[in-house]
Amino acid sequence: MSLDYVQIRPEFAEGMVELEHRSFPHADRRDLLSVEGVLMQCQRFPEGAFVVLDGDRVVGMGLGCFVDFDFDQPQHHIDEVVGEYGCENHDPLGEWYYGTSIAVLPEYRGRGIGRTLYDLRKGVVQRNNRAGIVAGGSIPGYAEHRDRMSAAEYVEAVTNGILTDPTLTFQLANGFEARGVIAGYLRDDSVDSWASLIVWPNPDFDRDRFVAEKAAYRS
Repeated sequence: MSLDYVQIRPEFAEGMVELEHRSFPHADRRDLLSVEGVLMQCQRFPEGAFVVLDGDRVVGMGLGCFVDFDFDQPQHHIDEVVGEYGCENHDPLGEWYYGTSIAVLPEYRGRGIGRTLYDLRKGVVQRNNRAGIVAGGSIPGYAEHRDRMSAAEYVEAVTNGILTDPTLTFQLANGFEARGVIAGYLRDDSVDSWASLIVWPNPDFDRDRFVAEKAAYRS
């Protein structure tokens, strides 16, 4: 299988929206990627978004933008951090890369696409000397356990290897940390709108350099 990993372009918009809807079938579409959101990402931060193509078909994507994230107040709906269209709150001086979406078509999973997308986004973080990646991670497996445990208990069980989640287990294997849960992150009745708060700290982050460059940019 020959796949191409490219930066986002406007002509991918419809395919990306279809991919998002197929990847998160239980989520409210008002909270998912739109054509307007794709075009905004292309305009404001194209280097932060990657698309995987099989010929002309969009089969995977990983998107995000730079923001300042307050870990002292981690509860949020995704729009509160990145804006309604997923990128209007992009701050070129933001300390963190906030992952807004990562998705692979079901029939293309298990082929290393997701791992490559994570590596590409980690590369954006490292080249730009940012603190890391933060995101609200879907926990689809919680739908089968929500009658027996809380979302926090579920995420802890997955983190400790007691349970396996299709998304969170993969994220943990790719170097992410689960730092609790987020209530009302996306409207998704199947998991009572819960998500995990996931973080990948950049091991090469130079805070002094970041602060100095930020001050110089603003002066």
